[in-house]
Amino acid sequence: MTENIGKIRVDKWLWHARFFKTRSLAAKVVSGGHLRLNGQKVLKPAQPVTGDDVLTFAQGREIRVIKVLALGTRRGPASEAQALYADLEPLAEKPKEVIPPAPRFEGGGRPTKRDRRQIDLNRP
Repeated sequence: MTENIGKIRVDKWLWHARFFKTRSLAAKVVSGGHLRLNGQKVLKPAQPVTGDDVLTFAQGREIRVIKVLALGTRRGPASEAQALYADLEPLAEKPKEVIPPAPRFEGGGRPTKRDRRQIDLNRP
C-alpha cells in the first residue's frame, strides 16, 4: 500500500491530535456529517488532510475551528499533539457555573438527616 506523502486520513489525524479518545469515535463524527474540511462537509473518514487545511467540528458543546499545521506520525503525548494544529477560535473563558444550594425541606426536596431529627423532636 502506497501512501501519499503530505496527506493523512482525517479520522486518523483527529485521533493523533487527541481531539477524540479513539479513532472509531473520530470516524463516527466524520461519517455522521459533523465535520467540515475547508468549509465543505466531509462524509468519509478516509478523506485526506494536508497542511493548512481548516477543520470545523463539534466537540462536546463547543464548536472547534482548527487549522492543520502538521500531520504527525503517531499519537504521542498532549504536548506533541498540540503542535499539530492551531486553534482559530480559542475556547472562551467561561464564568464558573454557580451551583445553587440543595433545596431544604421547607416543603420542597428531601429532608436531610438533620432536618429529620428536628422533625422527630417536634412531633407530639
